Amino acid sequence: MNKALFKEKILVLDGAMGTMVQSYNLTEGDFRGDRLKDHGKDLKGNNDLLCLTRPDVVGEIHQAYFDAGADIVETNTFNANAISQLDYGTEALSYDINLEAAKIAKSVAKSFSDKPRFVAGALGPTNRTASLSPDVNNPGLRNTDFDELKSAYFEQAKGLMDGDVDLFLVETVFDTLNCKAALYAIRELLEERESDIPIFVSGTITDASGRTLSGQTVEAFWHSIRHADLLAVGLNCALGAEQMRPWLSELSNAADINVFAYPNAGLPNEFGEYDQSPEAMAEVVKEFAEGGLVNMVGGCCGTTPSHIKAIADAVQDINPRQIPIIDPLTKLSGLEPVTIRPESNFINVGERTNVTGSAKFRRLIKEDDYEEALSVARQQIENGAQIIDVNMDEGLLDSEQAMETFLRLIAAEPDIAKVPIMVDSSKWTVLEVGLRIYKGKVSSILFL
Repeated sequence: MNKALFKEKILVLDGAMGTMVQSYNLTEGDFRGDRLKDHGKDLKGNNDLLCLTRPDVVGEIHQAYFDAGADIVETNTFNANAISQLDYGTEALSYDINLEAAKIAKSVAKSFSDKPRFVAGALGPTNRTASLSPDVNNPGLRNTDFDELKSAYFEQAKGLMDGDVDLFLVETVFDTLNCKAALYAIRELLEERESDIPIFVSGTITDASGRTLSGQTVEAFWHSIRHADLLAVGLNCALGAEQMRPWLSELSNAADINVFAYPNAGLPNEFGEYDQSPEAMAEVVKEFAEGGLVNMVGGCCGTTPSHIKAIADAVQDINPRQIPIIDPLTKLSGLEPVTIRPESNFINVGERTNVTGSAKFRRLIKEDDYEEALSVARQQIENGAQIIDVNMDEGLLDSEQAMETFLRLIAAEPDIAKVPIMVDSSKWTVLEVGLRIYKGKVSSILFL
């Protein structure tokens, strides 16, 4: 993909795949095809499988979005990872689905000669979260972890890359730790192949609070992923364009790379359907462009080729957002952002959650009294700590396990998790555990 295109125009992404699939009224047989006719589980609704069983439908949808004016279409792979496919018993097909999805989209893109057309390899969030517990009574429990996510994303990215996608799009991010696993997997694959394919990331704000499902503000989310050398960052899903406006503005002000948005066609009605017309949605998205907020726009849930055509027409004569020059300051994050500025005389680091520096904290960890240990962290923040130093280096402790347990419990305490964590250890294995557990931007890692 020619990165210079972002300077020439506001690019247009496609609309919803699921909305279009529903219009075909497909049956269980369409999802099974010959390949899965004897599969033991129901498959209807597993849209990603259509890349294997009804590639004609998937290709027609891509064609419709390109005809509508889209510069980029996403592969039909939102749930084409082994973790999500496990629900259908089709996890072994992850690579094949992604490979064929990329080939279908790429074939359609190559049939156009009027202007450059591109294919984004879509990697969805999975149906699990590495930062939150599935059991309210056990806040330290997780139903997935960084390594499992990384493995699933690596396999997915490999299929997409082998199918010749032009870029990777890690989308609808509700948990930044899941996103970090995806970015790690993609970077590992690119290094292995000695290749350089652009990476986009799109987060999702779940409600009017302006936070992701795992609790981060937009700016904190950006600080957590800005290390990944992205070409673009954006927001999609969950909100209609009107409701997305303030959070898109926050992202546009904070990010020193290209910014994009592809909102839903309004908010769902009482039947879960999206009613906003193409014209009404295009008018709001046009305001995004006129306000200098975006370098790319598109549509998410409820949008159709008609929405994309209206959006493309609305922004075609508007200049893309100018990328701001952001001061190269230290930017950290927990659930909320922290910027360390030169004029700051000092930063308050809470060191009482360090077993080598606090006899009380060491005793609590040794006694597995993590609830009381959390109160130590909470008290530090109430007393003004802007960063929490967590160290579990003690000869009689399983330091890796203690670090994992404590950081997972912190994630369930917003009044603690709002500040960045300093992962502190003299053992690389402990540092690695911390990085695999923590969704924010760590303040510092000390190897003593």
